[in-house]
Amino acid sequence: MKSSPHTFTDLYLALRDTSRSEEKVGLLVEYLQSVSDEEFGWAVHLLQGGSFRGGVKSRELRQWSGDVAGVPDWLVEESYSVAGDLAETVSLLVAGAGGELGAQEEHSLTRWIKSIREISVATPDARKQLVLALWRTMTQSEVLVFTKLLTGGLRIGVAKGLVAKALAQIVGVPHIEVWQRLAGGWRPEELTREALGGSFDTTKSTAPYPFFLACPLEPDTLVDLPIADWQCEFKWDGIRAQIVKRAGRIAIWSRGDELVSESFPELCDCAAALPDGVVLDGEIVAWSSDGHPASFSDLQGRLHRKKVSVALRKSIPVHFLAYDILEHMGSDLRVWPLRERRGVLSAVFSANLGSIDNFSLPQPLECHSWEDARIHQQSSRSRHAEGLMLKRLDSEYGVGRTARGAWWKWKIEPFSIDAVLLYAQKGHGRRADLFTDYTFGVWDGEKLVTFAKAYSGLSDSEIAEVDAFIKRNTQERFGPVRTVRPELVFEIAFEAIWPSKRHRAGVAVRFPRILRWRRDKSARDADTLETLKSFGALGF
Repeated sequence: MKSSPHTFTDLYLALRDTSRSEEKVGLLVEYLQSVSDEEFGWAVHLLQGGSFRGGVKSRELRQWSGDVAGVPDWLVEESYSVAGDLAETVSLLVAGAGGELGAQEEHSLTRWIKSIREISVATPDARKQLVLALWRTMTQSEVLVFTKLLTGGLRIGVAKGLVAKALAQIVGVPHIEVWQRLAGGWRPEELTREALGGSFDTTKSTAPYPFFLACPLEPDTLVDLPIADWQCEFKWDGIRAQIVKRAGRIAIWSRGDELVSESFPELCDCAAALPDGVVLDGEIVAWSSDGHPASFSDLQGRLHRKKVSVALRKSIPVHFLAYDILEHMGSDLRVWPLRERRGVLSAVFSANLGSIDNFSLPQPLECHSWEDARIHQQSSRSRHAEGLMLKRLDSEYGVGRTARGAWWKWKIEPFSIDAVLLYAQKGHGRRADLFTDYTFGVWDGEKLVTFAKAYSGLSDSEIAEVDAFIKRNTQERFGPVRTVRPELVFEIAFEAIWPSKRHRAGVAVRFPRILRWRRDKSARDADTLETLKSFGALGF
């Protein structure tokens, strides 16, 4: 076990330096037990993936750290390109300045939050002075963590389930219940150990339940499973969501615990027809003119909108496809078998939503054998679906992926294309010294045009080899980004493709990742833009 973390910085560094889940839980327990109630709520917020930023621009931080270190702008930019991480660059420059740095004043997370609030409303000159005054009292590690927090770039890298397990030990509530209590919107200032462990009434809030997630289908899983025990349905390509109606209030939550009601006002209007004490689980999809789910690229125009005009609602109509019902008349149904929940869902839908255009209740697919299911799975892409969902009819609605084997996702094989590495940037965390973020291109006539970035798919040894190649074959530098001699070819997988103005190729792809390094191919053997576009013939 690492030494006990006394501050948020200690915790951040200790979690970064271990990959053992048991050790991470122990570190979380020690820290969260020791902090004040005020710091407790903010710490849990950040550990759960929340952010808090002070409205300071990256350019300002680079300039200010250069002023403190007494180095010119060009050297700051060069340092940034080498470090590959803004907060690390700032911490190294400020630490090198000496002076009052390291005065070892107590830097609690609560103090930082208050300081960042002051910084966010200050004038530009005052903002600079506030940041510099704080930096001068910090250690290098504190500058690193504070700057990440200041920019909204703090990523701690601990799973929500581990946070829930640590909190369960502290407040004496089962970790599945803790997970439920942290779902949805809550104010960090109001979350205390006492509140988290006290009585909890879901009927007084519009908070969702933690989402139950399927696991990727494992090889040969279907061989010994009687298909009569399973519900088969299409895995639609939208955003997973829960619609909550309690005490006359309606909320729509995405899987990431983001409140998205404002993006889909017509669904909120339709949900008014539901009785109180109902929570539906399903998928929000774009809806085509012929009455079927459209592609995810169509839905993107509706995401993250705070205001949705009537014109936008007409140009990108949406539907809620109901999969499941988790609460009915205020009663939690998650422990009921799926077949019984499905009966309640059908009854609620028929009584309240049957005549409403924006809601649908997709019927399970008729499959008498796994070969029938396979035929449906292979037809998924033509329906703008990602494959099939296989759900055991006696399954409860679990939390996360804790009930492995109850739900499987049987996705279609991705598209793939051979592309050339063109640009590279260093990663973050333990890979901050390695080039791990790559941009790829394909041939458009006699030139290479970029179409995707990918960050995963290579082994550690391959990453080290590619990193060495990049350092030997850099052609130009643009801040932290390097142009690479176009020689290395990789097979890139992706789920879908659509027109886009963001990339030089005029297309964007969904979930790009590296399948393998094509050492057997030269750059001239890479695929063409014409081939890439052929995967998404509609829209080109």
